[in-house]
Amino acid sequence: MYIVTHRKLFYILSGLIFVVSIGALAIWGLKPGIDFKGGSLFEVTYPDGRPEKALIEETLKPLAVDASVRPTRENGFIIRMKDLTQTEQETVREAVSFKGTKKIVEERFDTIGPLLGKEAVGKSFVAIGLVILCIVIFITFAFRKVSLPVASWKYGVITVVALLHDVLIPTGVFAILGHYAGFEVDTLFVTALLVVLGFSVHDTIVVFDRVRENLRVSHEVRDRKDFATIVGDSIQQTFVRSINTSLTTVIALIVLYFIGPEITQHFSLALLIGIIAGTYSSIFIGSPLLVTVEQWQNRKNS
Repeated sequence: MYIVTHRKLFYILSGLIFVVSIGALAIWGLKPGIDFKGGSLFEVTYPDGRPEKALIEETLKPLAVDASVRPTRENGFIIRMKDLTQTEQETVREAVSFKGTKKIVEERFDTIGPLLGKEAVGKSFVAIGLVILCIVIFITFAFRKVSLPVASWKYGVITVVALLHDVLIPTGVFAILGHYAGFEVDTLFVTALLVVLGFSVHDTIVVFDRVRENLRVSHEVRDRKDFATIVGDSIQQTFVRSINTSLTTVIALIVLYFIGPEITQHFSLALLIGIIAGTYSSIFIGSPLLVTVEQWQNRKNS
């Protein structure tokens, strides 16, 4: 019952994080990667051993190609740049080979046009919107037999509020990291958000399903427990399970972030932030909101 009784504290904490995230997005926005804004992608390997990343960045800096350098494999780099002309591409090749003094193997040199980038942005928003819509429909259907004291469609709306919380937090963090550390968002970031949506709704449904079951039992035995008590008991019964499930995933993501390839670091970081936020919201936001909605209804009807 502690979580339900002190739910306003958790609302305030989430509200502060929410405001910071909105503020970061409004002030700085997200830094789009090549997938969204278009540009050139150059993958190069060094058979005789690759140089330091900082050295490559220093070499490309005078060329003003907006280069973002990431190590790949054991001896290569993936370099993302603005859209380059043929002459500029040759200049980049010469720079990364240090004017021919270092042997390189060009794995690929691709160009993504701005139209394709806009299409990727549009499809990303559509994908996230469709996932949220499907989740609302599914939860409304799954809880269709739960009409008292909170209607089934309200379970769906509350779930969407929690999901927006879970998506906005990693998005806000990446807006801050984009401004201060140059983090870019790409299609992998969108994939991470979709995974977070799926993971978060799973946690939320586990608690909601326990609420539904406890409501049924309470009705059958006529123990006259109030709704807040039933929700508090449901959170307590699922608390350890939710934490343990998320903890195993978080540990795996931490390992992936620190010892995995650099190209997946931003992906694993977005997942890590989103899953922690999702676990928090399913326990401390979504379920207590059921009680808040029920109390609003009572005040309205009284």
